Amino acid sequence: MKRSSLYVPLLSFLLLAAGGKAAGATTDSSGQGDSLSSSADLGDSVRWMRVTDRREKRRLQQLERRLHRDLNGIDTTYIEPQRFNFTTMVQSVTTYELYRLSSKEGQSITFAPAPTLKLGPYFGWRWIFFGYTIDVAHLGGKNSARKEYDVSIYSSRIGVDLFYRQTGNDYKIRRINLGNGIDTRPLEGMPFGGVSSTVKGFNVYYIFNFRRFSYPAAFSQSTVQRRSAGSPLIGIGYTRHELSVNWEDLDRLVADKLGRETVTGLVNNDLLFGKVKYTDVALSGGYAYNYVPCRNWLLAASLSLAVAYKRTTGDNQRRRFSLRDFSFDNINIDGIGRFAIVYNNMRWYAGANAVLHAYNYHKSQFSTNNIFGALNVYVGFNFGRKRK
Repeated sequence: MKRSSLYVPLLSFLLLAAGGKAAGATTDSSGQGDSLSSSADLGDSVRWMRVTDRREKRRLQQLERRLHRDLNGIDTTYIEPQRFNFTTMVQSVTTYELYRLSSKEGQSITFAPAPTLKLGPYFGWRWIFFGYTIDVAHLGGKNSARKEYDVSIYSSRIGVDLFYRQTGNDYKIRRINLGNGIDTRPLEGMPFGGVSSTVKGFNVYYIFNFRRFSYPAAFSQSTVQRRSAGSPLIGIGYTRHELSVNWEDLDRLVADKLGRETVTGLVNNDLLFGKVKYTDVALSGGYAYNYVPCRNWLLAASLSLAVAYKRTTGDNQRRRFSLRDFSFDNINIDGIGRFAIVYNNMRWYAGANAVLHAYNYHKSQFSTNNIFGALNVYVGFNFGRKRK
């Protein structure tokens, strides 16, 4: 009996200890389960964030591609995209310009230089062209100041042209009308070095039917027009003209050819200025068409009329004309014409294009007309094939 009473408390103690340990074990197991559950939830959150980031990145990429397609997307059955990154070419530029100055009395003088031949290299990267030309005929001579700088940026929908042109002083009198039945034919064609001009500005244009019509195919050779198509055009432009005339030299020339008694008091005061500075801001609209007669060949024509806001100022060196007559604003109609013939097999290309600008200004006391044209003949090749 004594032994039984001794074992019972001992057994109870052992059972209690075993039970406590089991309870502790159960508690520890429960704590570990909660920790594993929290880790699983955190992992799910990280994975969800990664999926969301990937989706957002994919959505942005799709948006970027859609935007690029909207800006530059083309119908490849009509236009073949450029397959090369770079191009280089040699281009000759024959330029012609004409300035006509007239007064309200009907007197007028027309100055124009002989057409000049300029030659220069061009280099292009995708949409951007850089070029420089020099006057070959007067290289190193007194008229070597004749320069031309052009930067053109083209996409399928929008184009930008930046230009700066400086002429020399090799103008000729093409026509002069002094009225009163005076025969001025002895003056026609006479060289006159008292005229110089500078033209600088930019043009920006928008092509409506850009998916099927390629303006760059005709004028920058960055695409190839495969099927005929046309498009309306709209654009804006800014041009700054400066024309300087030495009237004293002109008086001496006229007196030498016609006689001093004929010239005295004859030329109307409205024409006697030293320099004209002419600003032209224009909004243009027109239509362009690319005709494809056979594979790799293109004939192009573009005509636009511009409603132009002008401001003209004159410098009266001889005090015979009031500056007020040159300080005016007005609206006139200008014109822009572009024509081209191109052969382009994507690797090699050659062709010619002509660009004509006509600027007009009319006022009761004074009017000016300026025509500038350029004929470009070029040959070049593309290289650096794009990665697909």
